[in-house]
Amino acid sequence: MEQQFSTSKVTVEYFDPHDVFKLLAPGLVPRLPLRNLHWQSHAGPLRSIDTLHVELLRSGDRNAVSSPTTSTSTSQGLDSATTRDDGFQTQIGATQSSDAVDQTANRINTPIRRHQIPGLRRTPYLKVLLVRCDDNDSYKGHVRQEIRDWIKNHIPSSSSKKSTAENHDAFEWLIVHVVIPNTVAATQPRDSGSIAEKASAPSRWRPGSSTLLEKMRSDFNTSSKGTTERLAQIRIGVNDVPYDSLPRVVPAVPSGYTESEQETENSWTDLISKFRSLILSSFDLRVSQYEEDIKEKDSQRSLPGWNFCTFFILKEGLARGFESVGLVEDALVVYDELSVGLDMVVEDRVAGRPRSAANALLSYTKELKQIALKARAAIIGVEYDDDDEQVVDLQSSQPESAQPKDLYDDIPISSTKKPYRDMIVANNVSVFDFRCYIFARQISLLLRLGNAWSTREELLAKLKEQQESVLHGVAPRAPPPKQKEDEHEDLNMLAEICRRTLEFIPTLSQVMRDDVFTALSDLAKTDEDNAASGIHADLLTSEVVDNLVASFAFSIAQQILAQTSTKALPIPPSTLASTDGHEQKSAIPELKTTLHPARNSSLAVRVGGTTNVGRPPPSPNVFTTPQVGSADDPATSSPFLKAGLEELAAKRAELYMVSRNILAECGKKRGWFDGWTSVPVIGESTMVDLVDIDLGDDSAAKPAKDDEESAEREPVVSECGIDSKLLRTALDNSNDFYRLYETLADKALRHYTVADHIHSVQTSMADIAVLKYHIGDYDSASSYFWRTTPFFGESGWSLLELSMLTMYSRCLKQLQRQEEYVKVMLKLLTKAAAAERDRRAQKSGFRRVFEDNIGFPDNETIKGFLDDLLQVTKSLPNELRIQLSSFFSALEVDGPPEYHQDRDSISLNLKVNSLLVDDLTLDSAQVRIADTTGRSTREILFELSEPATIKQGRNKIKLHSNSAVPGSYEIGKIDLVASNLRLHHEREVGKPLDKATDILLSPHVFIYHRPDTLDVRLYASKDIQLDRHNNVDIELDSGWNSLLNAEIRVKAATGGLRLLTSEAKCVGSSSISFSRPPEGGLFCFDSLPQRTTARIRFPYTVEQETLSISIRIEVTYTTEHGKYVFSKTPTVDTALALGVNVQDVFKHHALFSRFTVSAANHSPLRLFKSELISSDIFESEFGTPSSAPVVIFPKQPASLLYKIMRKLDVKIHPKTQKTMYLKLWYSVLQDEIESLVQDSLTESLKDNPLRPFSRLLWSTILPHLRRSLTGYEVERVALVRSVSTAFLSSVNWTKHLGGLGRAPDGSDYAQILAAYLQSWQAENPQLTLDIDLVPDEPQSIIIPVDIPSLTIVHTADIRLQQQPPQPQLTFSASSSSSSSGVEAITPAVFTNQLLPAILQLKWTRIWDTTTPAAEQTDLEFSYELAAPQDTWLLGGRRKGHFVIPAAAAAGEEEGDDGGISSTPDTEAEIPILLIPLREGWLPYPTVEIREVRPAAPDGDAAAAAAVDPSSLPANFETDFRNLGETIRVVADRARATLSLDASGPSGGPLVLEVERRLPGDVSLAGEIGVGAGDVGRGVA
Repeated sequence: MEQQFSTSKVTVEYFDPHDVFKLLAPGLVPRLPLRNLHWQSHAGPLRSIDTLHVELLRSGDRNAVSSPTTSTSTSQGLDSATTRDDGFQTQIGATQSSDAVDQTANRINTPIRRHQIPGLRRTPYLKVLLVRCDDNDSYKGHVRQEIRDWIKNHIPSSSSKKSTAENHDAFEWLIVHVVIPNTVAATQPRDSGSIAEKASAPSRWRPGSSTLLEKMRSDFNTSSKGTTERLAQIRIGVNDVPYDSLPRVVPAVPSGYTESEQETENSWTDLISKFRSLILSSFDLRVSQYEEDIKEKDSQRSLPGWNFCTFFILKEGLARGFESVGLVEDALVVYDELSVGLDMVVEDRVAGRPRSAANALLSYTKELKQIALKARAAIIGVEYDDDDEQVVDLQSSQPESAQPKDLYDDIPISSTKKPYRDMIVANNVSVFDFRCYIFARQISLLLRLGNAWSTREELLAKLKEQQESVLHGVAPRAPPPKQKEDEHEDLNMLAEICRRTLEFIPTLSQVMRDDVFTALSDLAKTDEDNAASGIHADLLTSEVVDNLVASFAFSIAQQILAQTSTKALPIPPSTLASTDGHEQKSAIPELKTTLHPARNSSLAVRVGGTTNVGRPPPSPNVFTTPQVGSADDPATSSPFLKAGLEELAAKRAELYMVSRNILAECGKKRGWFDGWTSVPVIGESTMVDLVDIDLGDDSAAKPAKDDEESAEREPVVSECGIDSKLLRTALDNSNDFYRLYETLADKALRHYTVADHIHSVQTSMADIAVLKYHIGDYDSASSYFWRTTPFFGESGWSLLELSMLTMYSRCLKQLQRQEEYVKVMLKLLTKAAAAERDRRAQKSGFRRVFEDNIGFPDNETIKGFLDDLLQVTKSLPNELRIQLSSFFSALEVDGPPEYHQDRDSISLNLKVNSLLVDDLTLDSAQVRIADTTGRSTREILFELSEPATIKQGRNKIKLHSNSAVPGSYEIGKIDLVASNLRLHHEREVGKPLDKATDILLSPHVFIYHRPDTLDVRLYASKDIQLDRHNNVDIELDSGWNSLLNAEIRVKAATGGLRLLTSEAKCVGSSSISFSRPPEGGLFCFDSLPQRTTARIRFPYTVEQETLSISIRIEVTYTTEHGKYVFSKTPTVDTALALGVNVQDVFKHHALFSRFTVSAANHSPLRLFKSELISSDIFESEFGTPSSAPVVIFPKQPASLLYKIMRKLDVKIHPKTQKTMYLKLWYSVLQDEIESLVQDSLTESLKDNPLRPFSRLLWSTILPHLRRSLTGYEVERVALVRSVSTAFLSSVNWTKHLGGLGRAPDGSDYAQILAAYLQSWQAENPQLTLDIDLVPDEPQSIIIPVDIPSLTIVHTADIRLQQQPPQPQLTFSASSSSSSSGVEAITPAVFTNQLLPAILQLKWTRIWDTTTPAAEQTDLEFSYELAAPQDTWLLGGRRKGHFVIPAAAAAGEEEGDDGGISSTPDTEAEIPILLIPLREGWLPYPTVEIREVRPAAPDGDAAAAAAVDPSSLPANFETDFRNLGETIRVVADRARATLSLDASGPSGGPLVLEVERRLPGDVSLAGEIGVGAGDVGRGVA
């Protein structure tokens, strides 16, 4: 990028005796400036020079031609060549350096004497001789001699002895041959080689002629190797030469040579390259010489006569050399080193070292003295007149008539204000001037590095406009200078300028103060006899010095702010707002329009500020910390693209703060303060103001004298000495002062916002807020307080936050914003309480010896705020809620609850530790405790019975509750209400307690159930009928209460449970009844006397089977002492304790049902009695019942056999009851064991002082008892008939009985009860259980028994017709024998014997209870006789069909029983033949009966059944009477002969002969013949 604002330029002096520069300039000037130069530093890396501007200066002429720039033309540069450098960034061609006077002297032809101090002159780096030579004759004739003369006069001879000092002005030289068209030189090539190529062959042997360029090179180029060529040739085109300058005579014999465009461009490139190398060569020589001289002078620093001013001028020459070629960084380093050297000189002078005499600088500045004397005279009221000296400006070298009127106020720091270099050379400079000059040069270089846009003219115009706006109160009219869009400033360099300024202002202020005091020190020695006059003179001097220093520092800050202003810094809009919505017309306009160009930016104010200081509504948490930007804001979400932006904004903000602090100090003298002095101080009331005490002998001086001296020491306040128009205008009146103060603070705030310095933003905003509060602008102050107060609280500035909250609250009170006032006051009291908590923690905790004291707020300062708050809250429409921890440090339950005698109420003592200074009167208080088990959501509310006053420190309040529901609780919510303010504390019940953060130290509350209080119990009904809804019983025990009325509300606590409360009824006592019918789960009673029990029974249903159900029961009752509430959620087991299975066996005239009763769980049962209840058509018979209860074990069920018969005389109709019911009376052994233990424990506590804990003990023991009663243990109890209490000895009862408090003697109730249980267990190791005892009201269950309906019951019986001869052996009856015990002889037959038999088939319809007789039809069945093939051989009708007539048809024929059973006439007797095939006990063949059904047409059986129900298959069973009977079959062999050798099959015996048994032989004996090898016979 082209540096259009750079002043890096070197002088190139050209000599033009032939007036050809005007022809050369059009081609040379556009190729300047030189670019991309590289110079090897002697003490560092390679330096790069991007752009080097060249000033072409004609010898003897003052007008220079500079490198062209994009912003200025050559003509502009020629017109402004005499402009002096002012130390600011100047445009190329518009200004020159500060030593323009010395440069002008060098531009004349007359030789001048070189100054003895190097660095005071500016000489050319390159001398160029422009030569016109048209042909060889002119060259030989006069041109060559002219060149030699020029070299002799201007170029030192290399053979002559050259002084090394001349290298300070070292330069190089160059000869440029300018070739004009239409000349012989224009027809010649650059070298003779081109001519030789075009010559003919004979001409090659003739000596050739050299070109003009070659002759010049031969004559004037140095012969040494490696040296730079000093000759260049430029050919001017025909079109580039004016017509009148063209030669009229064309050469007669042209060579025909024409230079191409590429050769022309190469010649220009060669010329520019020679410029670059020659300039760098001369620059290198100069730097080398300067460095050698500086090193030599620096080594002589300790020698007598060494002078810093001379050394400064020498070293500054090196810096200006660097600056001239664009190495601004190197130049800045040199000036920094010189600044350090000046510090050493000043230090030596202060220390009085010997060498400081040679470096003695002026003790004061003459101009400062004149200004101070003039200001002092103006304060006294006399006219100052100095005949010897005229009052001049502080830093001006121009004549008084030529000086601008307010130049000092405009630009206080400039290197051209005074002839500083001449003053330094003359050793006539003060420390003040010296520092001002060095700083001005540093700023000038930094501005160049930063590419700053400001020029002196623009800066003066802007400052002048600023002054006019200050005087007239209008915005500036001159727009800011425009800058190219593609040119950017280096913000890091601008930030560096501000940083150096921040360090320079305090240093220079002290130097300036010492300077003026030294100049006016003679005034302090006058009038020594008049002490009062001397004191007054000192005060005048101090005021003058303060004004001078303040004005100068203020002006410097404003100057730097103007110079570092840039469009690249997006300053957000102002946060200041006018109260009436219009722009304020004040004498002090906003600085953003006066000091800097107005810019519009999208950058959001990060503290939430806008032009209208609108404020969003406060959050419920009193304050919402203003967000520093938003994620949705594009300005804040996108990072800044320019490097150094934040740093520049921060440094400029600090300069604004410096200006503001200077203004504040000036305002203090006039009684105008920034508001911080009147801020209410919280936390320092105990500090004692220190008083100066005279320790001398004259300590007892007269008071009158002291009063006189104090009156004489009244401060002197004046504006004399303040030359800054802006500062002077601000000090005219308080309104302008506060306006400027506010504007400066706002500018700093907005710059800090861009810099992202959150702490500084908040600090500036706090300053504005305090100022607004101080001047009475409460509306604006409140808006700023709202933004900045939370920040200080979060940053740890507690006392400052309290002070700001106090001011904030007063603002809101003045504005009548009651809601906001209340919230701010709550915040204030909360912070004060937090500080009080920290103070107590520090006081009670251990502290290290070296720990710093921490400030805490003073209680007296905050006292009375609480009463104001409560008074204001009464007018608010809504209740205010605040955390209890804001005002209280610790809360805990003081001991167990207190139980009231003869009442069901309890009290809870709560300890509270108040952090408030004022007393807090509570109108009401509530503490809500919740169940910790999680099985229910029951809660108890404790309330304050009367108003209570909470004082600072520890307090105790007693809360009462008329609900004493037993259980383990934790405090879940605490509410304290005072006026319209509610202090609340909520916590999650069951969550572990965090002692570090939770203020509730002891949230646990345990409530036990006393035996005489009201109680409700839930039981499953003892009488269960399975075909009806199950019932539950609720038992209400009034205890010692005489109930005036009572309401019982029940609600299902189990999912899917539905309570049918509308069917509820009172049972057990006829005198107790509902006062109104039950409805919606509500049961009402009018009155119940003491010790009365009411039992309510109602059914319920469940969606799915459950083992237990829970019902929430809430009792609201009224006694003479008030209204009470009791709630309970008991659980009762609903699973059946037993299970019953039935097995039916149908016979022709009876049904035998066997019921198997088993235990449903691990607990055995005791069955006392059973009964099968008859129905309308069935009756039953049972055998002899057991005389004692039957114990049913889980693995040993009981069987009950009943004979069921049909009542034939009862006709069946739709309402006929067919179902029979089995009723069982039983008891569960585990329930009996629990009742036994409970009765024993209650009886032992009957007359014991621990009786109030009887219910608590039983509820604690019961879970352990149930866990110990395993299946094995319960069966053991059933067998041994005793219960062991050994399980109680292994339980740590103290752990389970905590939270009961202490007895009157101080012992713990938990330990007392644990000891009692141990003693009771020792006294009752075994409890006897009477198994044979039948309870008065055992449990009962009624099970419906449905008799299956069978269409037909068939009876099949096979009877042998002829009994075969029976053997003498008899056998016991088979399973088919009757139950009477009569023995039957099993028939015995032979194998293969023919046994004729009769198959008898009978049937009956008596078990068909569903089909009416009119609807019965004939049924066809088939039978089939079957037997295994290896057992029986069957003969006769093995298969056949038979038809059973309908009952009505059979009745018509028979007329006896309606035809529901078969008769001998309708029974079938089918003859069959049985032949046994093997020996043994053979069962009878089986008879299988099937129904024969006609096939449905097209297979549509389902459709036929839908039309005619009789077409459905018949439901029947077959009673096979021969089931279990057998026939003895024996072999029919009487004698057998066997061979015992191995001649039989497979090596076995061989049957030789068999004699069969005769049919009449009934003997079962036989003979067997045995032989060994031979045939034998034998008889058996």
